[in-house]
Amino acid sequence: MSWVFVIAGAAVGAPLRYVTDRAVQSRHDSVFPWGTFLVNVAGCLILGAVTGAALAGAASSQLQFLLGTGLCGALSTYSTFSYETMRLAEEGTKFYALVNVAASIVAGLGAAYAGVVLAQAVWGA
Repeated sequence: MSWVFVIAGAAVGAPLRYVTDRAVQSRHDSVFPWGTFLVNVAGCLILGAVTGAALAGAASSQLQFLLGTGLCGALSTYSTFSYETMRLAEEGTKFYALVNVAASIVAGLGAAYAGVVLAQAVWGA
């Protein structure tokens, strides 16, 4: 029955990713993929918070499937990150490609850590 929670989360996460990406990218006159960067970091933050809540015993397995696997799985996108990084490199903007990789890793890990710490502060672990 866990698959129902994954599908429900993904049904929200995928359109949210698309709408957020388009809204953010339309506001930036840059080759840098700000929309994808934002949704990936947001996904890391949410997943960190869900993980922290689970470690504190405050998140059921259904909530983990709904938000962690479903929502975050559909919201964040490694394939688009990879595609956009390769596109930047192929178009001669290798600096932006390197910044995208480095910033995505640092910001993603930082957001995941912040989510865990925030959840543990709220629910105590």
